[in-house]
Amino acid sequence: MVENRPWANFFAHLTLMLGVAVVVFPVYVALVASTQAPGDLLRGTLPMLPGAHGIENFTRMWQSGVSNAGAPPAGTMLWNSFIMAMAITVGKLSISLLSAFAIVYFRFRFRMFFFWLIFITLMLPVEVRIIPTFQVVADLNMLNSFAGLSIPLIASATATFLFRQFFMTIPEEMLEA
Repeated sequence: MVENRPWANFFAHLTLMLGVAVVVFPVYVALVASTQAPGDLLRGTLPMLPGAHGIENFTRMWQSGVSNAGAPPAGTMLWNSFIMAMAITVGKLSISLLSAFAIVYFRFRFRMFFFWLIFITLMLPVEVRIIPTFQVVADLNMLNSFAGLSIPLIASATATFLFRQFFMTIPEEMLEA
């Protein structure tokens, strides 16, 4: 039976509201700061309400980027991120799905060895792989390209492990049907 404790509910809701405030407040500050004139932020005071330069600032960022930093426009950066995300997602799903399917359903010598070899790579931190991955990409002349950014990120032991676990839950009767 669920007991109704008003004070416990009050403190639970208060804790949740404080947690939401901690998460939302920095986003609100960034939104308000982005609607101010460039010189207003250098004065050190930030108003609580959005400013009048929001549309102008967002339009300039979308079309020309930050002019003094040499950054590309935000639209170009979003398009590049979309291409990267789609390439990595399709590649990662394809390779992980096929490798997990082979490990679960094909009977071949050293099947478990290959599974554990893939699984052990989960223990390698990203920091250990950064320089060797960069060297391989540089040796293959793939720097400054979508392929150089996406191909090293396609291999995923985590996705292979998750697909393997899913395939192992499928009953044999369903496979034979």
